[in-house]
Amino acid sequence: MLKKTLIVLNGFIHDFAAGIWLATIVTIAVIHDAHNQNPAVVGVLNHLEHLFFWGSVIAAVVIMATGAGRTFTYVDNWYGEDAERSRRKALIVKHVVLFSAYALGYLWVWGKVYH
Repeated sequence: MLKKTLIVLNGFIHDFAAGIWLATIVTIAVIHDAHNQNPAVVGVLNHLEHLFFWGSVIAAVVIMATGAGRTFTYVDNWYGEDAERSRRKALIVKHVVLFSAYALGYLWVWGKVYH
């Protein structure tokens, strides 16, 4: 019972951290766009960008750690052997896309945070 609860909790934390990561990246872009609106607050906005950037890094680390945990908890052929083979291929594609999204996200905001 405890093991199943921890597995579900790990999955929840993984998904929640992914949402936080995306929200911080979008927030950095919104804050950066505000620089042009009111130059008097640029110092405050730069500080916020840095806080959100490092918050996104922490979220990414949590995503990786809990994702590694998920790797070891989804080992049964729950849906049958053929479906599991297809599911694993889809997961590989999904993770290639998501790792690309991480890289592109950081490329997009790096210049905004460290300008």
